[in-house]
Amino acid sequence: VQLQASGGGLVQAGGSLRLSCVASGSIESMNYMGWYRQAPGKQRELVARINRAGSTNHADSVKGRFTISRDNAKNTVYPQMNTLKPEDSAVYYCNARQTSSSEGYWGQGTEVTVSS
Repeated sequence: VQLQASGGGLVQAGGSLRLSCVASGSIESMNYMGWYRQAPGKQRELVARINRAGSTNHADSVKGRFTISRDNAKNTVYPQMNTLKPEDSAVYYCNARQTSSSEGYWGQGTEVTVSS
């Protein structure tokens, strides 16, 4: 499984960004796709996750601001990130996994920087 992430960049606080992650390879069994982030000096944390049926899970810190969606036909997952805050600055990683508890596969990170 290969994951290609894109869409990061520099944005002012209050602005928006949309990341995308395209999955390829043996993805038939990848029931969950999602995004995690890691800020300097902090552990990697879940941002949002979506399963093949469309059920989503968003971290409390992004609820109401971020929305994850999935296009199964394009094997792509999109987190729409609105009302960005400086504390959202991090390297964002795409992930695909078979079960909610498996490690799965990781894409390369894409950096998001939110200026105050």
